[in-house]
Formats: sequence, C-alpha cells, structure tokens
Amino acid sequence: MDTGIDYGQYDEGRHVNYWRLDRTLERELRRVYNAEEFEWAEPRLESFGETVGHTIADNADYVDDHGPELEPYDKHGEVQNYVRYPAEQFEDERLAYEAGIVADAFEAPSEREKPMPLSHNLAMQYLLCYADPGFDCPVAMTAGAALVLEKFGDEALEPYYEALTSRDYEDLIEGAMFLTEKQGGSDVGANETRAEYDDEEECWRLYGEKWFCSNIDAEGTLALARTEDAPDGTDGLSMFLVPHADPDCEARCVRESQDDSRSPSEVQRTSEDASDSASRDIPRAGPVTKGDLLEDGPLSPDEVNDQLYRRLKDKLGTISVPTGEVEFTGAKAILVGEEENGFRQMAEMLNLERLSNAAASCGIMGRVLLESKIYAANREAFGETIDQYPLMRADLVDMAVDHEAAVAYVFEAARLLSERERAERAEHGSAETTSGETASAGEDADDAYRLMRLLIPIAKLRTARMAVDTASYGMEVHGGNGYVNDFVTNRMLRDAQVLPIWEGTENVLSLDVLRALEREDAHEPLRKIVEDRLATVDHPALAETVDTVESEYHDLLGALATLAGEDGEYAQLSAKRLAHYVFDVFTAALLLEEAQTELEEGNGRMALVAKRFVANELEESEARGITSGDRFALEAFDPIVRYAPVDPEQLSESVPADD
Repeated sequence: MDTGIDYGQYDEGRHVNYWRLDRTLERELRRVYNAEEFEWAEPRLESFGETVGHTIADNADYVDDHGPELEPYDKHGEVQNYVRYPAEQFEDERLAYEAGIVADAFEAPSEREKPMPLSHNLAMQYLLCYADPGFDCPVAMTAGAALVLEKFGDEALEPYYEALTSRDYEDLIEGAMFLTEKQGGSDVGANETRAEYDDEEECWRLYGEKWFCSNIDAEGTLALARTEDAPDGTDGLSMFLVPHADPDCEARCVRESQDDSRSPSEVQRTSEDASDSASRDIPRAGPVTKGDLLEDGPLSPDEVNDQLYRRLKDKLGTISVPTGEVEFTGAKAILVGEEENGFRQMAEMLNLERLSNAAASCGIMGRVLLESKIYAANREAFGETIDQYPLMRADLVDMAVDHEAAVAYVFEAARLLSERERAERAEHGSAETTSGETASAGEDADDAYRLMRLLIPIAKLRTARMAVDTASYGMEVHGGNGYVNDFVTNRMLRDAQVLPIWEGTENVLSLDVLRALEREDAHEPLRKIVEDRLATVDHPALAETVDTVESEYHDLLGALATLAGEDGEYAQLSAKRLAHYVFDVFTAALLLEEAQTELEEGNGRMALVAKRFVANELEESEARGITSGDRFALEAFDPIVRYAPVDPEQLSESVPADD
C-alpha cells in the first residue's frame, strides 16, 4: 500500500525532481488542463522539474552571491548601460526558455497544433521558483510583454513579439515593465515621463525617469509615458516599447552583417582580435541579446539607446534580477496600439503578472515546505526525529494545508485567465479553443472575465503574505542554520519578502477588489460558482464542513450587501478584510469540491485538507481549541504531509493514524 513520500531518504531539497515531489501541483494541473494537454505536458514538466532541482537550484545559490553588476559608463566615459551577469545565469536562462517556459503558451510547441494555456506558463514559473524566484521576474515579464504585443502590437512590433516568444535562446529577447516613478509609486496616473514625436527620425522619444526597473536591460521593455496635450491621470498615458539598444542601429547592423561576406564566427574572431576602439564599430549579426552580451561585451556608444541606467538597487533579495533606475534622455520608442490607451493595455499585462507573482509565492511555499519536511524527518533531538513531536507535526500539517489552499486558488484563477485568452484568440482567429471547459462567447465568457477580475488581485494579495509567513517559519524549523546564508531558507525568505510589494501592495489590491465588485458586478459570478461547487458536495464525511462553509458564505453575502450600502470611506476601511474573506470562502468551496471528487475516486486525503483549512480559517474554537480534545494534526499527519492515501470509509470526526 502507498504510504506516501518518505522524506527521510533525502538530505535536502535539492538534487531532486520538484515535479515528482509536488503532488499538489500535479493534481491541480490534472484538474485545469484537459486530458490531451496534460498528457503532452506531464513528461515535459517532469523534465523541467529535474532541471530546476539540479542545475538551476545550484546555479541560483551562486548567482545570489555573485549577482548582476552595472557598468553604466565605459572607460572613455561613454554611456554603455552594460549589465554584467555570471555565466551561471545565462545557463539558467537558456535551460528555462528553451524548455518553452514562455513560448509554449504563445506558439504551438512540437507535437501540438495549438499553444498551451497560460496556466502552463504559470506552472513552469511555479517550478522555477522552487530554485530562483528572482529569475522568475524576467520570465514573467517576458510572458507579459508577449501577451501585450499579441493583443495590441502591429507590424512594427512583430519582430519583438517573435523574439519574446522564441524557443531558441540565441534569438530570444526578454521583457520588462518600467512603470514606477519616484513621485507616483502606486499612483500611476501621477507619472510624468513624456513622449515626443521626432519628425526628423520618424520615431517617438521618451524623456523622464523610472524609479524601479526590474530586468533593467531587457530588449522588450514596456513603459508608460504621456504624449503632448494628453490629459492628466491614467487616461492620458500611452504605452511604448523601449529597446535596450538603439533600434535603428540594430536594423542597420542586421543589414550590414547580411552584406558582410564573412561568417558570424569570423566577425566574432575579428572583434576579439581588434583594438578596443575598433571593435566597437564591428556590427553584430542580428538583434543584441543577452547571449550576444555574454560573448561580445558592452554595446558601442552608437548602439546605445538614449537612456542612462543610473544604478542598480541594493536589494534584500531577488538578486538574480537586476533592478535599477533609468533616466530616459530621448530614448527611441515604438508606440504600442493607440495613444492614450496605455493604462488599459498595462492592465492586461498586470493580470498575468499578478498571477505570476502568486505562482511564485506557491513555488516558494513548496520549496520551503519540502526543505522543512526533509529536515524534520532527519533532524534528531532527544532521541527522535523532530517530525515525531506533536508541535512539529501540527506545524507541518498547517504549512502543507496553506500550500494546498494557495495552489488550488491560484490555478483556478489561472484556469479562468486561460479561458478568457483562448476565447479572445478564437474570436480573432489566432487559435481555436480545445478545452471542454473553455468559456464560450457571450454570457459564460463574460462571467469568467468578471470572476477573474475579482480573483486575480486576491490571489496575489493572499498568497504573497502566505509565502512570507511560510518562509519565515521554514527558517525556524531549521533553527540557527535557517538564518544562515549557506542554507536556502534564508534566500527564500529574502526573495519572498518582495512578493507583497511587486504588482501592487495589499492595500492597492484590496481597493482593486472593490473596483471589481462595483464596476464589474463580480459578486454575481462569485455567488454562482460558490453555490454550484457546494451543491456537488454530498459525502457524509464532509457534511459538517459544508455546513460551516455555507454559513460563512451567507455571512459573506451579508458583508457584500452591507458594503454596497455604505459610503466609500467605510468600504475602503473594510476592503482588506473583505478580500481575505472572499479567499477563505472561495477556497473552502474549491477544496470541498476537489475532496468530493477524490472521495469518489477512493481517496479521502483532500477531505482532510479541506476540513483543516475550514477549521483554521472559518471556524471559531471555544477556549482556542484547547478544551476540544482535537488530535487532528497527529492523526492526519501522514496523509496531509506525506501524501499518504486515506480510505474514505475510515473518515470520521476522528481520523485513524496511519502509524
């Protein structure tokens, strides 16, 4: 009989296959993919889990100690905006991008006629964050920039879209999003960067500064700026793509290299043998990518776009992504879509970015949980491994339940986003829908969009905080070692701490939840999906838990009705509590539905997960549970922590221990 995973056989949470050890992710992807998609994806996710668990995990620790460095000027005092990366980072990039982490969701991969859903991109980001959440930032922004160009790009931007979605690392460019300005922060409408059209060069030029620019040297950077006579606020913002290098110089270099009778390797050898001043004039054979920089070094002064990378931020974590300050001094830029439509276009990117943030949170939780399980199964104290002690068992159970809840919620939101994007692609003829659950045009698609608008900010808001809490406690599980930089829990906490900040703080996201309710009437599809899910749950082992969730659901409806009748100030005061309340009720209904399905298949494990989540988040215990005699964490330890199956017939108020 399957007794679950024996974590005592591992020394630590590296040099393992993260896909094989994360049965939670596997379950959720089986749910949100159709059968054909999962059959295609499973071996590739297993291969990627192996790569991340070995090479990328090792490289990530090295890059954290030897991160990117900025050399803004060359020795002649000319601006070069050169970011120097360790070779290990280029290796990680090649491994991730050529595995299809971005491309597979935009262009049909091998053996498929259509792209994978965006949830596949998020699943691979999740696995990547077991090793390096910092590197996941450029990956997420590359996917986000590709999504924007797919929706709003024109012929001039097609080469950038193709490069953002390339499977060949040598042809790849990465994306970025330069949004934050010193005086604006979350108030995007206060942005002051301006765009002026240069009639002589027939291009747009940007002037101003951006204060937090992650992946600072990306070739596919999206930035917001205000054109002449545009209105104040977000209505006056336009979106531009700003290349790292002068785009006209790139085009010239491509033409010159095509006319050059020498092979690219001969050009490269000539460049290496030439003097410093002469080598700066040798054309590159194609667009400048990070792969080129690794071989050729900095741009020449003529190749630099008119911008200055002033400095890199000295950050607490996410060292592998260079974040800095950029001053636009007339940088050439390409208008994306229509003028004064930039904020709406950026919102499309933010939906995916926020879910990427949430997937990163889940990946960090998964890695810290794995490290904690392995450490607790091996660390002996007072004659026993510490996972045998009741307090540690309770902690590991609750860490595991939090992880289950976060992953279930995030990939349900990802399913809705994928459905919406597939519907749009089908409408525009770029791809046909394939999933039986894909939202159709009309009312179903509209409901999916409205629900997505509500769930996505909550996904980012809640899981980011959960990641910080889980990483913090994972350090405590490891004792003093957990606080030391030699052990990965230290880095995971440092990397997790930015997640509540990236893509909107908890307060900003809570206000976005209010907007989704007020402008989109998102409570209507929320009501329907919660009620439909609870209606499917009829197993006797779940009856009391369902009663609790139904009661809280009706209280949530009462809270929504109350806020609808209150003034805006009180609604804002309650927004954060409301966002967490929606997460708890929605997740409880989702976990119960999954538990019902699993019970029908002969396993009661998810029933235990759902019960524990509801008990922790929605129930109130007398005397804080001390007088209850509850031994749930001891009796459910093997099923919840080690994934041991549970016979549904054994489920009752008291769960029998497997050991």
